[in-house]
Amino acid sequence: MSRQPRAWFLPVLAPVCSAAVRVFYRFTAEGTPPSDGPVLFVANHPNSIVDAIVVAASVERPIRFLAKATLFDAPGVGALVRAGGAIPVYRRQDDPALVDRNARVFEAVHDALASGDAVGIFPEGLSHSEPSLARLRTGAARIALGASAQKGLRFPIVPIGIVARQKQIFRSECLALVGTPVPWDDLAGRPEDDVKAVRELTDRIESGLRAVTVNVEHLEDRRTLECAEAIFAAEQGLESSQDTRVRRLRQAAETLTRLRHDEPERVEHLYEEVESFAWTLDVLGIGVGDIDRTVRTRSTFGWVAKIFGLLLVGGPISAAGHVMFFVPYQLTDWLATRPQIRRERQSTWKLLGGAVIYLVWITILALVAGVVFGVRAGAGVAIGLPVLALVTQFVRDRWKDSRVQAHRYLLLQRKGDVRAQLLARRKKLAQALDRLRGEVRGG
Repeated sequence: MSRQPRAWFLPVLAPVCSAAVRVFYRFTAEGTPPSDGPVLFVANHPNSIVDAIVVAASVERPIRFLAKATLFDAPGVGALVRAGGAIPVYRRQDDPALVDRNARVFEAVHDALASGDAVGIFPEGLSHSEPSLARLRTGAARIALGASAQKGLRFPIVPIGIVARQKQIFRSECLALVGTPVPWDDLAGRPEDDVKAVRELTDRIESGLRAVTVNVEHLEDRRTLECAEAIFAAEQGLESSQDTRVRRLRQAAETLTRLRHDEPERVEHLYEEVESFAWTLDVLGIGVGDIDRTVRTRSTFGWVAKIFGLLLVGGPISAAGHVMFFVPYQLTDWLATRPQIRRERQSTWKLLGGAVIYLVWITILALVAGVVFGVRAGAGVAIGLPVLALVTQFVRDRWKDSRVQAHRYLLLQRKGDVRAQLLARRKKLAQALDRLRGEVRGG
């Protein structure tokens, strides 16, 4: 009998994933996942392998994922998923002849839960770029019911929503929301072949996931709904935390879908007005909340001083970093944006492929420095270049933020008429949204 490879990477999976996702995204995780004991985490699947990295970073504990069996044979990735303690799932679309092996897969998951492990699964089955959750497969429900019936286990099923509209863009925003556990005590103990129980639990898992994700009918709806939510929140002075914002977006998306089907005349004109306002703000390069911000003269001098300090100190470092890493950056971008790479896989290629390319690039430069200038120089390059990359990214982010602030100041502070027009337009839209909200609640 062959010996199973040791999951040596599992103990450090969460901190490594946390560091990786925070380098690639402007990442935020909200919610409190169970810190110990068996738990089944279920998440939506918009972003290929990066989704597992996001979930691992969110739960902050070792977690074993169910992963499609084809990944275990992929060069490089296969060694990584095995080292991370992943459990292979045999999908019919990959090889119908191997589907019967999934009985052993379920047993492996049951054993992991019985050992007190956290297990992660993506019940949609496939990574996709659709604007809404795909219909869930029944695997998560069958795993939970089977573990309960066969081993007498009781554990929480916790949904995690991954919200990232520009998921393939480096340094874009990504949010992970850890939801409340799915209620299923009344179903525990029923066998995994109980079709009614499986369907009921799958529906409850879907409801849990919908509570922590934003689901719309069309991709273009997302921007308009985000603008509508921001308008209403700004005018009403509502709480702006990420989880509260996602909850409002989810409610707005559900209302839009219902009105479009039942009473399209009530929402069509207002939708077009909000869409036009969103387009105007995009052209101006500002956000809904930026309209409120004013800058006093003293603050302006302080801000200008920071900009000059950033340019004087960080500018040369950032320039050196851009020159030093121009080749691996361009190579990574080319690799990830080839026509055959689907949108939901681009961030995986950028994150994992980029990590390999940058590592190889740094190794080559360190070896060259070692051969030409000696061992100490080579070691200095090997240590210094990763630091340079991080500092370059830090300066780049701050410079980008400063440019946005400068643009906002010049547009809104110096041109009061533009700001006044935008504020009036926003207030009018907020009143219309509030009337519609009242009519929907009253109906």
